Amino acid sequence: MAPDEPPAVTGGDDSTTAQPLHPVTHWEQLNEQEEADNNDADSVISNPAESTASMTSSILSYRTIQGRTFHSERGNAQYWAANDEQQSESMDIVHHFLSRLLDDKLFLSPLKDNIQSALDIGTGTVEGLLILKPGSDFADQFPSAKVVGTDISPIQPSWVPPKLEFHIDDCTQPWTFAPDSIDFVHMRYLFGSIKDWSALFKEAFRACRPGGWVESHEASAMMESDDGTVTDTSAMHEWGRFFIEGGKKMGQPCTIIEDDLQQKCMREAGFEDIQIADYKVAIGGWPKDKKMREIGQYVLAALEQDFEGYVLYMANQLLGWSMQEVKVYCAQLRRELRYTANHPFFRYRAVYGRKPQVS
Repeated sequence: MAPDEPPAVTGGDDSTTAQPLHPVTHWEQLNEQEEADNNDADSVISNPAESTASMTSSILSYRTIQGRTFHSERGNAQYWAANDEQQSESMDIVHHFLSRLLDDKLFLSPLKDNIQSALDIGTGTVEGLLILKPGSDFADQFPSAKVVGTDISPIQPSWVPPKLEFHIDDCTQPWTFAPDSIDFVHMRYLFGSIKDWSALFKEAFRACRPGGWVESHEASAMMESDDGTVTDTSAMHEWGRFFIEGGKKMGQPCTIIEDDLQQKCMREAGFEDIQIADYKVAIGGWPKDKKMREIGQYVLAALEQDFEGYVLYMANQLLGWSMQEVKVYCAQLRRELRYTANHPFFRYRAVYGRKPQVS
């Protein structure tokens, strides 16, 4: 763990077994009690003809839930976050604070200078990419590399620079990339969207070139604290329950870090030299450390940009909450996160491993 991160957790309940969600009346009562409080906010590639790049009308036919758009029903893909402009702007902020968390590095794997191909799974927006961002250090460091980004929603810009492609693809289905063709496979924020993590890393192993690297970045959905300010009855604690219970209903777990799925499945697939980097990421500007305080302020900004876009699918579609109930809950969560006496954080883990060289 980096030396300027918050101190390690020394206590608290780290169980991922979700208790029953509080009734919405719980948040309504808290809203009434705290209406005037908490205002001190911190404020490689296979034959192109066989690729998945084409965008059909069905792919562009987004689902609308309570006025927000979500990915189309393509294959078996089921993803919980909105894909509209409001959510995209939030994810752009996420990209920024994750870059700062990694000291402005785009990746942690020890890549060779002469790599020819890179693949980003779950690309999202261009601004939100770690490795595909036009004009990034990645492009400068690896000028000969061809880069492909995949996602289930075509929310990328129509113009992209040379050596960069976007494919509409579902990473939970068999990959269309040729075996042993990719030098670097990057995956980030796939929690709650993968039913079989072992199958995911086996596909990555098959596509990865011998000696190539696969890197996975995931976050915990649970908000925690070292000092007890994230209580069991708080909206901050409830946030993780939405994802744990919703993930169970989808059969797509959100407890990736808690269950150590990245390392386990990477090792099971056959990768070696596996490295793990763990971080604790503050939510809000409460840390004394300047860097972590800056990161925490960006984390809060990302959440405040779209609380509802993150939780709406889980709460409304899977757990039966009304839109009004979601709004009441989000209002209480906003108050708690802005209150600087609370010290919430979440866990973030990067795991990377190498495919063995052919003997």
